[in-house]
Amino acid sequence: MFTLTVLKRLSKIPYLLRISKRLRHYYRNMDCTELQPPSSVRGMNVLQRAEFQKRIQIPRLKVPESHVQRVIPLVKKLLLKMEHLQPVRSVDSGREILLHPLPVKSWQSLPTEALEKQQVTEDNFCHAELELNYENWSANEILKSVLPANEEGLSSFSRIGHIVHLNLRDHLLPYKQLIGEVLRDKLPNCRTVVNKATTIDNTYRNFQLELICGEPEYQVETKENGIPFEFDFSKVYWNPRLSTEHERIVKILQPGDVLYDVFAGVGPFSVPAAKKRCHVLANDLNPVSFQWLQHNAKRNKCLPNIQMYNTDGREFIVKELREDLLQRWRATADKAYSIHITMNLPAMAVEFLDAFRALYTTEELAELPEHLIYPQVHVYAFAKGEDTKTLVRQLVESNLGVVLDNELQGISFVRNVAPNKDMYRVSFELTRQLLTTPKQALRKRAAEEQDECSEAATKVKCV
Repeated sequence: MFTLTVLKRLSKIPYLLRISKRLRHYYRNMDCTELQPPSSVRGMNVLQRAEFQKRIQIPRLKVPESHVQRVIPLVKKLLLKMEHLQPVRSVDSGREILLHPLPVKSWQSLPTEALEKQQVTEDNFCHAELELNYENWSANEILKSVLPANEEGLSSFSRIGHIVHLNLRDHLLPYKQLIGEVLRDKLPNCRTVVNKATTIDNTYRNFQLELICGEPEYQVETKENGIPFEFDFSKVYWNPRLSTEHERIVKILQPGDVLYDVFAGVGPFSVPAAKKRCHVLANDLNPVSFQWLQHNAKRNKCLPNIQMYNTDGREFIVKELREDLLQRWRATADKAYSIHITMNLPAMAVEFLDAFRALYTTEELAELPEHLIYPQVHVYAFAKGEDTKTLVRQLVESNLGVVLDNELQGISFVRNVAPNKDMYRVSFELTRQLLTTPKQALRKRAAEEQDECSEAATKVKCV
């Protein structure tokens, strides 16, 4: 069933365009045995394009040139749509219209009454041979016909400029060269195909890549939410699947707001925020990421709004963030704006949360107004298990050293990473008490609160 949201979106699409798109894909080619690649290609692990040649009988209409414009609307949903194949083409006696063999078995399969009104009869209908080859199938259709039928196929991949980035499962590794060649052949502007070689376990958190097809050119240009970025994909971290999440955070920000980006990368949070005239402090430990962060800030003409640092995330918090936030509180305590801290390093960002504990002394904040604008932290984390949302909350609370209550602003699902492994954004507000409480006392408070929760749960269970 359509949701109300989907119906509202559809209502904005012109009616004829919706009908055209629906009819374009009315019949799936891979549901028709005749239109599938030859069965002999199953299991091929070295791409042999000539093996995809196939001759089949296809229904067709031959009509005079003067009748084409009136006949096409009558058979539009029955046209044969394949890659590099014109369903309407010129022949000596006029035009030939290729029809899909799944719905069209004979003349009676067509809207005969309407066609006869246009002086098109059974004499105009016939079956004739058509040669198909490698060029006529999409990448998905080729791979579906080649890869093992009883295993999961190539479910997804990422496009970053001219690079296609794969994360192949073990059973697909024998076919990696073929997969790379097919994608390079079929995807527009694809010159390089790489596979994620290992898990991300190095200091700078960039992918370890294996070139499986094409040119070893890793410097790319891409756009995310209308903002151009440039970087060396082999030396920095970039995931196009996070573009929606980047956009969500940037939309929260208003001109004049403050963003501290602890793990900024090449700038997917920081650069759009600075371009939006927010005050941004952006940091990344990877010197290559830092260089491209500077480059992207300059390219997007937002240098006046951004300060950039190349240091460890913890050092950035306890030094640059600490000093800048204190100065802002002293200078703009009575102004209305919001402060945000992004920590997008989901494999380990939670380990840096304890840096906020006792970030200031009680005496430092005593001289400031009671009601300050406290930062909202958006920390990203992975959780693996059954109830991942509960697990990720416990992970954050454990590293922060406090049970989040009124401070918690939300736990948002970002994406599924692997079976039973999800990525979340946990948003919470830093408080005066958290920012000034010594670590040991904070741990004690968290333990006491957890004990209270356990005791209350026990009482409820007994009742």
